[in-house]
Formats: sequence, structure tokens, C-alpha cells
Amino acid sequence: MNELELLTEGWGLIEAPRVDEQDHLYFSDVPNGGVYRRTPEGEIETIIPKRRGVGGMVFHSDGGLVVGGRNIQHVRDGEIRVLFDPGFPGFNDLHTDSLGRIYVGSLKIDPFEEGAENPGGELWRLGPDGDATELYDGVLLTNGIGFSPDGLLLYHADSVPGRVWVSDVDGDVVSNKRVFVEDRVNATDGLAVDVEGGVWVAQPSGGKVQRYAPDGTEDMYVAIPDPMVTSLCFGGVDLKDLYVVTGGETSRGGCIYRTRVDVSGLPVPQATI
Repeated sequence: MNELELLTEGWGLIEAPRVDEQDHLYFSDVPNGGVYRRTPEGEIETIIPKRRGVGGMVFHSDGGLVVGGRNIQHVRDGEIRVLFDPGFPGFNDLHTDSLGRIYVGSLKIDPFEEGAENPGGELWRLGPDGDATELYDGVLLTNGIGFSPDGLLLYHADSVPGRVWVSDVDGDVVSNKRVFVEDRVNATDGLAVDVEGGVWVAQPSGGKVQRYAPDGTEDMYVAIPDPMVTSLCFGGVDLKDLYVVTGGETSRGGCIYRTRVDVSGLPVPQATI
């Protein structure tokens, strides 16, 4: 494994990393608020000020970002267009399919509130014309979402049981939800899929990113010097730059690391809704 490069430090709990075609890294600070952009030269710019609870984001084909939080909204040049707001406490990680539709998990409690009774949230698909489809429920703490290279499998992390669920995808039908992997010790958070079908999972209690082969067996891992690894994404021209973000459980606070890996990540489609 190549050396880890520390790109920035001193944040709160960092989430939602994405890298654009110009190699700008976007990320959020969940408790302190804001969506930020790091340039290739290392400068940090504020893209969306103050917004808290952004656990996921994707780029939009019309420009700007689709971000989570208390609702799902498209933000472009400071203008806000709300895409989904059913009155839930919030939403966490989100992803897109090949058609640019948005898949996002709902939160029915504040995940930082201890002792709250958790009824579980759902996975939703947001399509054009404002339509929202509930795909399944029973997700205790929704996190990373991704698709297999052929688009026929949907992966979805649930942090409380330390699972990544996998479901079959046939057109608009998502079915046969089952356990892909389970790790109650290290847990599961953000995830990303590579071109070989490997599933890279951030482990918020394990201090590492674990890669699972398509059959669910543990493959290689990337150790991170923070026990709380929250999310990851691929970037670079060849999509072999692995960016890893943390929750700030060391004196450095929330950090972003970058390393090189031997397999390319899958590109994430831009949202079109």
C-alpha cells in the first residue's frame, strides 16, 4: 500500500467526500456545518455555508451539488431547490444510479442523541417530476450506498448492526435484500465500489477502510490513524486516488487522507432530477 498523505486536519466529523473532474475535493463537517472544497493546491473554500448534518452529496448535471441534511436539496450558485422534504429528522448518505436518480437513506432519530428510541428508517429513490419511492425500511443507521459495476446489485451500509445489505436491481425493482457482510466490532459507514466489483467500506470503530471481494470475503485494507473512519471516495484521472475522511477522535480532529490503490473506483453518475 502506498503512503498516506494528510491533506487537511482540525475539522469536526467529516463526511460526504466527492472529487470532481478538476480534482477538487468536496466534503462536509457534520456537527459544525458547511460544505467545503479543497483545491489541488490545498486551498479550502466554503461552498455551502453553515448547513449541518450533510452526510452525503453528489454532483448535479446542471451544476452544483445535491446534499442531504434535514432535507434533500440541489444547491447551485447559492440558489436552493428542495427535492425531497417529508418532514423526517434528516437524511444521511446518498448516491445516484445510471439514470441520475438519487438513492438516499432516512434518519428517524438524531444519531448523536443517546438513548433515543429508534424505529428505523428507509431507503428512498428520488426520480424526475418529484416522485419518491420507498424501496425498503428497517434501516437503523443508514450510511454508504453504491452499485455493482453492472448495476444489478445495490449495496447499503447500516451502521448499528455493522452490516452492508445487498439487494438485486431489475429496472425499477429492488428486491431480495440480504446481508452482504457483517462486522459488529468494526462497524460499517460510508462505502464505494471499484471496477472489479470490490466494495470498500469505512469502519468507524476499526480505524480502517476494508475492501470486500464481490463474494463478501475480506480482501485488503487501508489502516488510518484515527479510530473513526467515516467515509471514502475515489478520485484522480484514473480513479485510483483513494480519499478517506475521519470523525476526529484524535488530537488532530477530523482529517482527510489520500493514498493510491491498484484498482480504479467506479465513477459516480451525476444527478439529473
